Amino acid sequence: MKKRYWLLSSSLLAALVSGALHMLEKPLYDVKGLGLLSETVEEEPPSFVNAKAFGIPRNLYFAGERVPLNEPDILERFDRELYVNSYFHSSTIFLIKRANRWFPQMMPILRKAGIPDDLVYLPLIESGFQQVVSPAGAAGYWQLMRSTGRELGLEVNEEVDERFHPTKSTYAAVKYLKKAYDKFGNWTNVAGSYNMGMNGLQKRIKKQRVDSYYDLLLNEESKRYVFRLLAIREIFTNQKKYGFYIPKSELYYPEKVKVITIKKSVPDLTAFAFEHGINYKILKRHNPWLRKNTLTIKGKGKTYEVLIPVK
Repeated sequence: MKKRYWLLSSSLLAALVSGALHMLEKPLYDVKGLGLLSETVEEEPPSFVNAKAFGIPRNLYFAGERVPLNEPDILERFDRELYVNSYFHSSTIFLIKRANRWFPQMMPILRKAGIPDDLVYLPLIESGFQQVVSPAGAAGYWQLMRSTGRELGLEVNEEVDERFHPTKSTYAAVKYLKKAYDKFGNWTNVAGSYNMGMNGLQKRIKKQRVDSYYDLLLNEESKRYVFRLLAIREIFTNQKKYGFYIPKSELYYPEKVKVITIKKSVPDLTAFAFEHGINYKILKRHNPWLRKNTLTIKGKGKTYEVLIPVK
């Protein structure tokens, strides 16, 4: 029995040696043999291909600051968001449509305050330009918390919540962005702090002893945040490259409105709407910051400006 055992072992050893020598003649990982790659890769994909590689831009900047795509980790995180958002067609199409309405209204506010244009993508990835409330209680296009909104000068109470006011919330966000830039000194960290808060980012920087968002080990949401911002901007500025074609007629545009100044309390906003030729739903569509069916004037000289659509 012993002799037979050694004979089998010798045969096995010979087979292993032969196999090893054979392996040296081939690539270590023969992915073609495993069926993971086709035999040939065309330079241009055939017309029937629905999913293709786009090619990652090698020189990428955010607000004038270089994105270190030479680092594999950074490259792959950006790559992931680029493909996720490129192939999430319905979502990205509606982002493009809504941005056409709101970017022209927000951009001048940011530029006047010295905020780089790239930061206008923040409310887009925060809310998709929808008046939503997060599970944590952040609200409006810029997704401001109740306490943060008040700190930034917004009125937030049961009747009025200016976090839902597109223009006023933009001015509030500008205050935050300028304060964050004064603290961190670069716009990439400012963008990262918009997701986790200035204190949250500062704590992580201090604990991990680095000074860049790109060098931080973060949770899933926070580590993807800036890269989603970069990916959306890349898609927006190169729409045809990433397979998006939306005719101008399909985009959403600012609607014509007139401003009505309210100087005294309104006990019934439904009746107020009818007095101005619209209904309550349309009043709330243009003035989402009105949170109840009443509007009380508190304080001498206090006024509110309400938008009424013009036909």
